[in-house]
Amino acid sequence: MSFRKRNLGLSSQNPPTSTSSPQPQPPHPGTRPSPIDGRPTTSTGTPTLDALFGGHGGLLLGNSLLIEESGTTDFAGTLLRFYAAEGVVQGQQVHVVGVPEGWGRELPGLVEGKDEGRGTDRPEGEAEQEKMKIAWRYERMGQFGEERQTGSRNPRAPTPNRTPFSLPSSPSDAAAQNHQPFCHTFDLTKRLIPPSSSVPIIYHPVSPTDLNLLTPLLSSLSNSLTASSPSLPHRVLIPNLLSPLLYPFTTAHPHILLPFLHSLRALLRKHPLQLTIMITLPLTLYPRHTGLVRWTELLIDGVIELTPFPHDHYLAVSDTAKTAKGKEDEKPQGLLKVLRVPVLSEKGQGLGASGVGGEDMAFWVSRRRFVIKPFSLPPVEGDQEAQGDATKVEIDF
Repeated sequence: MSFRKRNLGLSSQNPPTSTSSPQPQPPHPGTRPSPIDGRPTTSTGTPTLDALFGGHGGLLLGNSLLIEESGTTDFAGTLLRFYAAEGVVQGQQVHVVGVPEGWGRELPGLVEGKDEGRGTDRPEGEAEQEKMKIAWRYERMGQFGEERQTGSRNPRAPTPNRTPFSLPSSPSDAAAQNHQPFCHTFDLTKRLIPPSSSVPIIYHPVSPTDLNLLTPLLSSLSNSLTASSPSLPHRVLIPNLLSPLLYPFTTAHPHILLPFLHSLRALLRKHPLQLTIMITLPLTLYPRHTGLVRWTELLIDGVIELTPFPHDHYLAVSDTAKTAKGKEDEKPQGLLKVLRVPVLSEKGQGLGASGVGGEDMAFWVSRRRFVIKPFSLPPVEGDQEAQGDATKVEIDF
């Protein structure tokens, strides 16, 4: 019969070997995990456009987006420039197809410092007032802490100068402080100065006289993806697809365009953690009711349509009247329709998580932002009876 003291663990003959846990891999530059399923997402450079992707907060890697626009405006080109500028600032590899190098020199400039917060929806006065309130609260907390340290016996005793308490910083905290924001603010009136850590833009020229141009383009993109690091995301921009000013007339033939789109889709599936594609298409030349555009929409993961409002110079001049707060009214410049979003699971993924609808959305462009918000018609002016009925409501008790 053996005796053993209580509360004494049995010692094993083989001491446990310390297994080192695998170090987490650093995230790709300019990406973050989706709050829904953890897939890596990247920003399009427009926060309100990032909110349209089913609650993921950005365009998921391995997906494509098609922006269709009717009319003679270039709002889709503005979104494309924000998308390219965001990739340059984040240190990602940007590929531009069909346009000269001068297009890249016209990217919007980065807003830094104090001007960065002015691109939000809140007025400047409210933002400054909110900062003052937060500073006052922290100041009161510091005074309360000092009073507790000095004690209640000698309330008039001078309080010593104390430095704010801070925990020892760890390497992860330092990396978090130096981490760049997910989406930057850009100014269309300025020009982007690429940072030292950025990757040069790769241009893929297209000749309108070259009838076989899509095959060399695909091989060039594939070689660039294979030769680069697996942790380097790539952005492919194709402005004004099928435009006769950039592409030969044979590109609009289904037996040439559709295999090209199938090959792009295969590249996205082959590199699901590296590649995103954004394409713009002029609907004035190729309407949506044509079969070629319908097949194009089926081969792209996400499709949105921009319908600008007709521009009237006299109305534009009259609408520049300022409000009592000294800020100009933001008039919608067109409608935005979400025709398709990336479907990532069997359950599907709609717009319910983002809180916006499909057709009741409008957009407007200012100097520093491209805003997408729900659209609603204003009340009809002159209908005094309806306005009077709306203001006078009888309540029965």
